[in-house]
Amino acid sequence: MPAAEPPEFRRRALDRVAAGEPVGKVARELSISESCLRRWMDVDDVDAGRKAGLTTAKHRELVELRGRNRVLEMELEILKRASAYFARENVLPLPSLSPRIGLGASAWALRYDGVLLLVMIHFVVSPRGSGGG
Repeated sequence: MPAAEPPEFRRRALDRVAAGEPVGKVARELSISESCLRRWMDVDDVDAGRKAGLTTAKHRELVELRGRNRVLEMELEILKRASAYFARENVLPLPSLSPRIGLGASAWALRYDGVLLLVMIHFVVSPRGSGGG
């Protein structure tokens, strides 16, 4: 894939085409393909509102949101596996089982898509008979 051109370069090319220079001539002089220049023209038309479509800003936001969604889905999967682990074992982690981590904390490892993850949970231990279910 060729290196991306700086925004100023694109802007100058688009300005030349808007001024009436033929697309083929501008593309040849700038050593870019005609289809590349036409793509820049289409993107510019969408960003300026002259044409319907997904703007550059909306596309960037969509990419960021999809990435965040992947992270949230992975976190949810980890929590599901952790709750399934504790439900299967039917025991709560005890602070005495993990003295290096500290009072009221527990840790265990889960494998997710070939990655070993360390999961830590901090919980509050209340004395028996002090209320709360």
